[in-house]
Amino acid sequence: MPESSSAESPSASAIPSPVPWSPSVQLAMLLINALPFLHVVVVIAAAALVPGVWAKAVVILGGIYLVPPFCVRALCAWRPIRPGSHALKSPDFLHWWLSAQAQVLFCRFPFLEEALRMVPGLYSGWLRLWGAQIGRFTYWAPGVVILDRSLVEIGDNVVFGAGVRINPHVIAEDDAGVVRLHVAPVQIANRCRIGGYALLTAGTVVEPGQTLKAFTLSPPFTTWRTGKRARPAIPH
Repeated sequence: MPESSSAESPSASAIPSPVPWSPSVQLAMLLINALPFLHVVVVIAAAALVPGVWAKAVVILGGIYLVPPFCVRALCAWRPIRPGSHALKSPDFLHWWLSAQAQVLFCRFPFLEEALRMVPGLYSGWLRLWGAQIGRFTYWAPGVVILDRSLVEIGDNVVFGAGVRINPHVIAEDDAGVVRLHVAPVQIANRCRIGGYALLTAGTVVEPGQTLKAFTLSPPFTTWRTGKRARPAIPH
């Protein structure tokens, strides 16, 4: 008696899903991935050409902290990042990917941002250079991580606990099971308190006066009001 076909072939769950990117998109992503390294190399090379210790320090600090925000501002002025859900092979995805890679240096080396938080108001001002909207009297506890700095809108008198993560993008399945990029600003209104190690993802809206508990997980496009959350349909 012949063996069953199920014993001869792998199950459907064992078959790897196809790569969602075409070769051309993969090549573009690889080239964009080289930008952070090239950025550091150019800054070091420029500092080496400048005489004097103080001049070198100015070139290094300016090159690290000022060039990326202005590049992202120029990129978004030319073509704003469109909120919604985008296919991973779409121009919208590559446009967002370019913006993300311009910021990756500060994700790889978090101490660069922690140093700015030592001076009251300096970190909020630096985020504004990226295009973020930051209100007055914002408190940043140690370990706060922000991705997509141009997609953050924060009101007045907002307190962030230690280790809070703000991720204005998520790559995940949509309601149809298709993996897509979900990207939208994270909006936090006046007088909110965000508990330590909370994770706020794409399109999260926290209405005025809300307090989110520690370790809160906010799925994409969630609105928080009266201590509860609602998750509307993801826009396309």
